Amino acid sequence: MTPATTKRSIDTTIIGAGTLATALAMALRRSGHRVVEIVARNNAQSISRARKLAKRVDARVGTLLEAQFSTKATWICVPDDAIFDVAGQIATRGDWTRKIAIHSSGALGSEALVPLKTAGAGIASAHPLMTFVRSSKPELEGVPFALEGDRNALVTVSMMVRSLGGKPFRIPAELKPAYHLFGFFSSPALVALIAAAQRVGELAGFDPGTSRTLMGPIVRQTIDNCLVSTPQHAFSGPLRRGDIATLRKHLEVLKEQPELLRLYKALTSIALQYLPVTNHDAVKKLIG
Repeated sequence: MTPATTKRSIDTTIIGAGTLATALAMALRRSGHRVVEIVARNNAQSISRARKLAKRVDARVGTLLEAQFSTKATWICVPDDAIFDVAGQIATRGDWTRKIAIHSSGALGSEALVPLKTAGAGIASAHPLMTFVRSSKPELEGVPFALEGDRNALVTVSMMVRSLGGKPFRIPAELKPAYHLFGFFSSPALVALIAAAQRVGELAGFDPGTSRTLMGPIVRQTIDNCLVSTPQHAFSGPLRRGDIATLRKHLEVLKEQPELLRLYKALTSIALQYLPVTNHDAVKKLIG
């Protein structure tokens, strides 16, 4: 077990078997908690995934109609638009008194679980600020978790998160949409920007794989510079220097690439607002 192993084991049911549910189930198991049941939708693909995950954590498998929901904690790892419906379906299943229900949406507050609160459960949301994709196996050690919900439920959820090595912090429900947008700019938007860079690499004669190889060192160093210091100190290149001639060449390359041209101008506008751009007025005039 990891150094974060908890002295108090919480029996847990997990609804879902996707990338987040898998990472969570494995981390709970390693940290000394017991994952009792993996709950799947009633279709062959979902049940198959649930069986594979259940085997890894020594849990039983059930559908929403079959599951027992006998555990202290039920952690719901389903898409945002399904959370309220799932909560409504399981609220009539068994006694929810002195139990807690958790969902992991970054944008929704715990009110999405109100059917379970009405049934007697304590409710909370616990969102890990991390990217989960099938091609990687992220650890939850050191990952921030945004928590919100009932006071008593949060005591247990905070303990569980700490036992995983996570770093819980509280956020008001009304700020969760802005928090989730912060996460969007911190990961998916970065991926979109790298996809754009890969496309520009094609204009320079590189295939996608070569582009990713070439950009690797500069991307990693740039992100490291931003996080170790500040974006202002990490800022470099022709905008920092106010090199108008080079910027004109960039615009010429993109004249037949309208989507990339709009992105270039939008990012330049952001730089003009937040970063130390030289020849500020000339750059602003250039991008229109």
